[in-house]
Amino acid sequence: MFAMSAIAESTTHLWHQCLGHLNYNDVHKLPNCTTSVKLSSQKEKYVCISCLVGKQARQSFPSNGSRANGLLELVHTDVCGPIQVASIGGARYFTTFIDDFSRKVYVYIIKSKTEVLEKFIEYKNQVENELNKKIKILRCDNGLEYSNKNFADFLKKNGLLHQTSNPYTPQQNGLSERMNRTLVERAKCMMFNADLSKNYWAEAVTTAAYIINRSPTHALSDITPHEVWTGQKPDLSNIRIFGCPAMVHIPKEKRQKLDKKSRQLIFVGYSECTKGYRFMDPKTNKAMINRDVHFLEENIKSKIVESTSFFST
Repeated sequence: MFAMSAIAESTTHLWHQCLGHLNYNDVHKLPNCTTSVKLSSQKEKYVCISCLVGKQARQSFPSNGSRANGLLELVHTDVCGPIQVASIGGARYFTTFIDDFSRKVYVYIIKSKTEVLEKFIEYKNQVENELNKKIKILRCDNGLEYSNKNFADFLKKNGLLHQTSNPYTPQQNGLSERMNRTLVERAKCMMFNADLSKNYWAEAVTTAAYIINRSPTHALSDITPHEVWTGQKPDLSNIRIFGCPAMVHIPKEKRQKLDKKSRQLIFVGYSECTKGYRFMDPKTNKAMINRDVHFLEENIKSKIVESTSFFST
């Protein structure tokens, strides 16, 4: 048995929560590979209950072998689902596209596997325009969403090499398998930490991808996918705890003189297109983007114990 300690939230643990329950060892690497992160020299040791709930025992995947030598030379993709609970928007799947060289991941929430080709085209157009490079190889499993004629015709027309894994050997698509597992685990941790229901999984998975792209990874010698992709260290000054309540400003155009100037919503992620945050109204399940906000992160109850006392009797 153990008892929760009445300890104050440490800087380390706050960053652990803000970064989707990034492991503590990697949290301590943040000052070297990001900007806007300062940590105390003392490495506090806690056990995060949300991590124990959300992260399963690790099953190792073999190495994928040789790495790509440049951006977009090799892209991995996979579909995760069906998720047992539909998202707020009615989706039960998500698909990922991972650049092998940078390890940057893009996530698309989908209602059906038939949407995969549409999302790949969207991904391809975006990253090729951004980098002025072309995708050379797409690696995936043998799922029907990838092995159908429409998908094959599109790849052939655009000169992409299509690599598929052998049936019943998902480890050959190991990078995508690991990433899907990591995204789901992070999402579970964040939802539990904020006491959110499971239908927030799409917002949590999307936020997890945003955070992973800005966190150090061993595959890149502890720098971030964002830095490899852009050449710049990520600025984490905008990072907040997923699921925390926030007082969001209501523009004067949308209120009358005696109306409230702000309302309490739930923080559910980041806008990739504008400098703003994504919020959900729990009463209407409608999402909105706003940058005029006061976060109430202190309202997230601590779910940590001192590691030295965790297994005490």
